[in-house]
Amino acid sequence: MRNGLRQSMAWLHSWAGLVAGWVLFCIFMTGTATYYRADVSRWMRPELPVVQQVPTPDDLARAAETAVAHLKGAAPNAIAWYVTLPSAADPAVALMWFTDFALPPGTARLDPATGGPPAVRETFGGDFFYRFHFELNLPSTIGRWIAGICAMIGLVTLLSGIITHRRIFADFFTFRRHAKSAQRSWLDAHNVAGVVAIPFHLMITYTGIATLALMYMPWGVLTAYKGDAMRFYGETGQITAPLAPAGKPGTLAPVGPMVRQALERVSEPLEMVIVEMPGDAKSKVVAVFEEPHGLSHQHPQVAFAGATGTLLQVLNPNLKPASKTFTTMVGLHEAHFAGPALRVLFFLCGLTGAAMVGTGLVLWSVARLPTPGAAPFFGLRLVRVLNLGTVAGLPAAVAAYFLANRLLPVGLGARADWEVGVFFAVWILAAVYAALRPQASVWREMLAACAALFLAVPVVNGLATGRHPLASVAAGDALYLWFDAAMLALAGLFAIAAYKAHGVEAPGRRRPQAVAPLRRNALEQA
Repeated sequence: MRNGLRQSMAWLHSWAGLVAGWVLFCIFMTGTATYYRADVSRWMRPELPVVQQVPTPDDLARAAETAVAHLKGAAPNAIAWYVTLPSAADPAVALMWFTDFALPPGTARLDPATGGPPAVRETFGGDFFYRFHFELNLPSTIGRWIAGICAMIGLVTLLSGIITHRRIFADFFTFRRHAKSAQRSWLDAHNVAGVVAIPFHLMITYTGIATLALMYMPWGVLTAYKGDAMRFYGETGQITAPLAPAGKPGTLAPVGPMVRQALERVSEPLEMVIVEMPGDAKSKVVAVFEEPHGLSHQHPQVAFAGATGTLLQVLNPNLKPASKTFTTMVGLHEAHFAGPALRVLFFLCGLTGAAMVGTGLVLWSVARLPTPGAAPFFGLRLVRVLNLGTVAGLPAAVAAYFLANRLLPVGLGARADWEVGVFFAVWILAAVYAALRPQASVWREMLAACAALFLAVPVVNGLATGRHPLASVAAGDALYLWFDAAMLALAGLFAIAAYKAHGVEAPGRRRPQAVAPLRRNALEQA
């Protein structure tokens, strides 16, 4: 370690952050939106009434029967059916089934009263952001591995950044807005965004890795349980005890009475019904309830024999320390325990995480600006385009996703896929635009486009649905009011950023005193 610990950590921090930074920015931004996943899904289905009634036990039982009747026709050979039951937030029934767990599932949504398609527009809603933040819209296993590797690199980047700082507390209060060096200003912005919520950044990164730990390190369970991971989950109390298939066909008993019996035994809201091996004589029906309020992410469950409806097991998790630790990490990461104020705090901390990564990416390129008259090397040009396409392109794509929800025809076939297609089309267009435009003006143009797109969301929403702020106030619809306010706030932030961003990476912007290598500059933060 010829240059000493802190100099080596500065080098590691710079390059590790660059390698994983673009993916980490996407994870932070879409993961932050996931804190309001249900609200986003609700907003993207404007046909739903302002106030929804909580389904009664009879409503849930009928909905389960309707779903099973549909699945018997649509997926009779599936190995598992998953039925998400109606709730006050979403009155439809969501179905998912697997014919092979290595393949993508089949999906459908039903109106529980009619058994037909629900009378609301087709959309993935907030679920798209949720899946994207750890699967990146790739095949499940590939996406989770990429997200996990980048999260591990992100944790290394955080720890090396802490070691690099000599006066981390002072950096909390340091932001030289009028610094003569552009690099100095970006470094201060990066430090403030990183330090202000560093406990959150460490927690969210570590717990995100921990949620998929058994995927990344499965060897202990595979060895101890001879590859039978389900037996491990059953013995640790995370799921009901698995059953071996009988290997002969069987008939599924009515699930409505099972749902009613499960509701009598558990006081939490019923979230899902799972039918394992639905065509087998030893099929199993599991009623899965929402987790009780608290840090630990553990679901009470009630299992029945599918063929007879006989009660098999009531699982009110009383986990052992190791399993409790794992479920608590999952709970910390997903923040289902958080009330309104704490959820806002988590959301703001998530935004600072995205800002930390984004400013770090820009800082890398600003620190390597060529002297006036010199051409930038290929790597710098590539990083610039990737920075613009990610830091400005992804927010533009998010706004376009919301606009597509309001502008695409309600009856369009595969409408949810079209919304996602618009998201990626705008993102790709932003990256291409970044590659073609002069660096002296492209940051301002793209950030201004982000501001315009977010400003358009409440305007288009009001025109398309009639739910403008005055109508929302009259109807007592707080969701639409805060969503409009959030879009306007983001539009304002991007407008300010566009105003400040002129010539961010333009040749000649850099002054002689900013030419020192980034490694040494990182050590001059005090």
